[in-house]
Formats: sequence, C-alpha cells, structure tokens
Amino acid sequence: MPWYSARILLEAATVDSTTSYAIVGRIRKPQGIRGQVTVELLTDEPDAIFAPGRRVFAGTPDGDPAKPAPGSHEPPALHVESVQPFKDGLIVKFDVIDDRTMAERWRLRYLLVPMGELTPPGDDEVFVHELVGMQVQSRQGTALGVVTGTYELPQGLTLEVRTSHGDVLVPYRPSVIDEVDVRARMLTVDADSGLFD
Repeated sequence: MPWYSARILLEAATVDSTTSYAIVGRIRKPQGIRGQVTVELLTDEPDAIFAPGRRVFAGTPDGDPAKPAPGSHEPPALHVESVQPFKDGLIVKFDVIDDRTMAERWRLRYLLVPMGELTPPGDDEVFVHELVGMQVQSRQGTALGVVTGTYELPQGLTLEVRTSHGDVLVPYRPSVIDEVDVRARMLTVDADSGLFD
C-alpha cells in the first residue's frame, strides 16, 4: 500500500440522517466596519469553496451544524459576496453579515459544506478526519496503538497515537509513516524512529 498524502478536512456532525457536513473554515473576527470577517481555512480547496457566489453553511463554535430555520432541514446558508487573501486565511464578505456588530456575533463559528460537494480524495490521498481511529502497527506487524487525534503544528500534520505506555505525537511524514491502508484502517510506521520507545 502507498503512503497517502493527507487532505485537510474536519468532519462535523449531521443535521439529519441523510446529510453529513465537513468543516471548511472558521470565522475568527470582524475585519472593518462593513461586515467582512477573517476566515481561518480548514480545507485544501479554498479557491473553490470560498469563491464569490458559492455558499457555505453556518456551524456552531463547537463545530456542529447550526440549528435549521423552521421548516428547513439545513443549517442557515451564507453566500460569499467577495473574498481576498489575508495572512494565512481570507477576508470574506458574506451576504448575511451586514456590519461589524453582526460580524462580532459570528466570531469563532465554524463554516460547513455538505460532504457530497467536496472533491473526493485521490487514490493516494486521505482526509485528515479519516486518520482518527486507525490502528498503528510497526513494519513487522506489531500493534502499537490507535490514532486518537490530529494537530496542525508548525512542522506539519502530527498524529496523536494512544499506546499502552501513553500518548505519542507522530509526524505525518513519509520518513515515519510507511503505509496507509484506508480500507483496513491501518497505518504502518517506522517503529525504529525512536518515537515509540
């Protein structure tokens, strides 16, 4: 099995039994007085997802879909009116946020899209949220633990692996991760790296 590159995507909860949403961004704070907000990107497809005219759905500060309006089965929608790069994220003007006061109410809320609208991962890719729960084994087949979390650190994506000796942080790099078997939900790692001692 090949080593898989990880595509940034965090999974949110479902509103009903038919629609799953993915977290694609988070509103950080207001920017200016006309309702623009800074958005932290949690997707590797920002140009497609946050293009003018596109819509995303409102999430809560916990990452769950916001409560649907009466008579609807979807969270409230926000349509992108304009967008511009800003540091590591974007400045976005959404149609439902008119001024700075309203933008303050959206601070730290997540933005979602239906999973079905995302480009599926390629043959050599895996979504980050799919790594959580995978079993971890050595090259020799020895069970080492299970992935319990992921972190975007300055040095790159890092996995938290729960072992019988405690939690270990494992860099998600080809020098450490030998193989990713998505179907078997198994990561094979170089246990000689010293991380599991």
